Amino acid sequence: MSDGTGTELSRDGTFSRRTETLVREMILSGTVAPGERLNEVALAASLGISRGPLREAIQHLAGEGLLTIVSHRGAFVRTFDPRELDELYDMRTAFEMYAARLACQRAADEDLAALEAFVSETAEAMSSESGGSYPPDRDFHQRLLALASNATLERAALETQAQIYLARSMSAKAPVRAKEALQEHADIVAALQSRMPDEAARLVHQHLDRARRSALAALGFDDESRRGSEKS
Repeated sequence: MSDGTGTELSRDGTFSRRTETLVREMILSGTVAPGERLNEVALAASLGISRGPLREAIQHLAGEGLLTIVSHRGAFVRTFDPRELDELYDMRTAFEMYAARLACQRAADEDLAALEAFVSETAEAMSSESGGSYPPDRDFHQRLLALASNATLERAALETQAQIYLARSMSAKAPVRAKEALQEHADIVAALQSRMPDEAARLVHQHLDRARRSALAALGFDDESRRGSEKS
């Protein structure tokens, strides 16, 4: 297995929760590749903890759909076929369309203004990045979900989003539509500020459908391969 984060957990706090956070970051960053087996002994040693908290974290991450546990073999970083990725986008779209409707009703004007400012700041950050890539630490969608003020919806949506990020990491070729996505984010914010829930939901659906097609193409999945997966 690839070398870990190199960060040893301190002895204060909850080992399992902090271990879970670190291992999740390793998975989503590609430090541990899709399909790769977690070496519990090496990972526990690199984090400076016993295997008990690590195993608890592994169980939680398997429940989130990021790991697959195989009897007598261990835990593996999950891989995805085109049907699974398509279904994840179905779920993500449903969650975020509803979140947009709730945000139209519940978000304060100043919070929507902050989201608008965030999009503008992201545009500035992109202009300073080589190739205009979308900064990895800036996630419009997490902020949109938070504005819905529904913790259960937010938690479920973020788990689905994490699985999509993992699926996309299966390819070294990232979906290339940063500028288009940024404009789509700006359009969604405008609909939210106008308190137009139907329009905001429509724009979210359109945005995520384009993201779905881009992600499938980046992974080499076309409509034919997706249909073939559905038949299997």
